[in-house]
Amino acid sequence: MKCTYACQTAEHLVARRRFLGLAGASAMAGAGVLASPLGAFVRPAAAAELQSKQKRILMVYLAGGLSQLESWDPKPGTDTGGPFRAIPTSVPGIHISELLPQTARQMHRLTIVRGVNINENDHGRGSYIMHTGRVPDPSNEYPHLGSVAARCLSVENDPLPGYIHITPGGGGGLSSSDAAFLGPRYASVTLGGGQPPQNTVRPDAVTEAADLSRQAMRRRVNDHFARRRRTAETEAYTQTYDQAAELMKRRELFDVTKEPATDAERYGSHDFGRHCLLARRLLENGVTFVKVSHSNYDTHNENFDFHLEQLGEFDQAFSTLVADLADRGLWDSTLLVVNSEFGRTPGINQYCGRDHWGTAWSVVLGGTGVKLGGAYGATNHNGTEVKDRQVNGAQLFHTYLQAVGLDSTETFDVSGRPLPMADPAFGPIKELLA
Repeated sequence: MKCTYACQTAEHLVARRRFLGLAGASAMAGAGVLASPLGAFVRPAAAAELQSKQKRILMVYLAGGLSQLESWDPKPGTDTGGPFRAIPTSVPGIHISELLPQTARQMHRLTIVRGVNINENDHGRGSYIMHTGRVPDPSNEYPHLGSVAARCLSVENDPLPGYIHITPGGGGGLSSSDAAFLGPRYASVTLGGGQPPQNTVRPDAVTEAADLSRQAMRRRVNDHFARRRRTAETEAYTQTYDQAAELMKRRELFDVTKEPATDAERYGSHDFGRHCLLARRLLENGVTFVKVSHSNYDTHNENFDFHLEQLGEFDQAFSTLVADLADRGLWDSTLLVVNSEFGRTPGINQYCGRDHWGTAWSVVLGGTGVKLGGAYGATNHNGTEVKDRQVNGAQLFHTYLQAVGLDSTETFDVSGRPLPMADPAFGPIKELLA
């Protein structure tokens, strides 16, 4: 469902930036690394061990601000509850909205964090907090969880991008800003429509022999230069070209039409269904971090009608994805994070909508490294505030990293300057970690 009445912030007025296709973007990423003097991860041996275990992260991002009251933390019968019932799940005592009946049957594989408070109601700032675990700071930019995962968990010289974002409309390009000081090599590559990346097909005018000859010449020139002046930056530049060339050979990996028609039907004929099926395909083939966006939950008007339709899409595709990852043996190595930039107000406005609410809302976790089948924290009877075990974005970010085996107190060395992987003022939510 298209939400046409969202608040008129920059995030909803400006179209998503569209970059050159992946092959060209990868080349630019190499050039961008020249301006990103990233030193080695402080403990490379730990990173190598993590790579051998092949931990991965799946983020399902419900852009605009999912209503927790119509999803993970319903309050039926209260002045804020709205028209929908709460239903039992596969975990005794845990209830969620009746709009999520198929997800309710997967609740034993999930955990709801119901006491989230980020003290922020702005779309851009809330999104930054939930992706980086940091409050926005004009003096520093910090990398997204996907970029950190790509940097620390990806297998070295993997031809696949480490951070792939699947979103309506796609874009087929690379966004360097989400990698911050880690450099464009670890930035997200954006896809959409269940289609392969753009510009990954050799032009008809270039024969395979000519292409191989060009690549061989490029490598000879690079090797000649490296013999005289080898640096981390030039090696990274060369690596991005090699990765792009290898990626072209695996282009079909991104083609969701290669999956059985019965699977496509189970996930749904809508974009979100195709995107979740593509996410499964990518995770099965070794991509480190996959983010699937579903939007636009910014329901200042007609909140209930919108969630009734939009969560129908979400419930079908999401529950199928969870079940498939478990059935295919990926659940024990994949961390699932379901989040938004904030929730929606308990109060219902004059337009039957809910406004921005970062004070008391929910995030859902699943998969590797976390305790499953319950709820952590609680809001009060009508959802206006957290009453038990409040958590913030920084604590969640630490928890995500710890769940996949990373030491979230570690630092990156950027030109001799140590920068903490996660906000050092906080730590993980230990009660959530398995």
